[in-house]
Amino acid sequence: MSLETWLLFSSAALIVILIPGPLSLLMVSNSLNYGLRRSLPAFLGGVSASICLLSASALGLGALLLASEQLFGVLKIVGALYLFYLAWQSWQASRQAAKPVSSEEQAVNPSFRSMFWKAFGLGASNPKDILFFAAFLPQFISAEQAMFNQLLVLILTWAVLDLSCKLFYGLSAHGAARYLRSGKGQVWFNRVSAGLFAAAGSASLLSR
Repeated sequence: MSLETWLLFSSAALIVILIPGPLSLLMVSNSLNYGLRRSLPAFLGGVSASICLLSASALGLGALLLASEQLFGVLKIVGALYLFYLAWQSWQASRQAAKPVSSEEQAVNPSFRSMFWKAFGLGASNPKDILFFAAFLPQFISAEQAMFNQLLVLILTWAVLDLSCKLFYGLSAHGAARYLRSGKGQVWFNRVSAGLFAAAGSASLLSR
């Protein structure tokens, strides 16, 4: 792969990754609720989901989804239901934050596994991402060079950029952390998060 192609891919990938979405919102929420360091499993889960989707697209799953309208519909419904589940969780968190909490009743931080799989599930639950990667990757792959080496470079590049952007969102959240971690701020942040997750789920169901 030439340097020019790699730079073009990196620039295009960075633009796509920087666009805020449900996963970015989850990264911000985790950083505010548990701190940046304890949210690392969620960052890793989100990046792992992207790697799996990229690999699935390279293996032809994107073409399979395009050919099977029923399979695509089922996966889309599953993804939307997961977004509604996250909306419910955020709304429950807002109700919990509205109550006075004693020092003995502080929330326990989720386990590494719980945070990882929650982010992974959100990142991997949208079949449209597989279709996007299926259309996006071939533009930067040359048929005259070894396919595996090119895919490896593209996937690793995406993973590094994806993790960097997720950490950027997490660090940015600290700017408003003082207010958002207060009782009232946390209530409204979780309510807004619930609304955005629900809106994303509805948009997924209504889209074609």
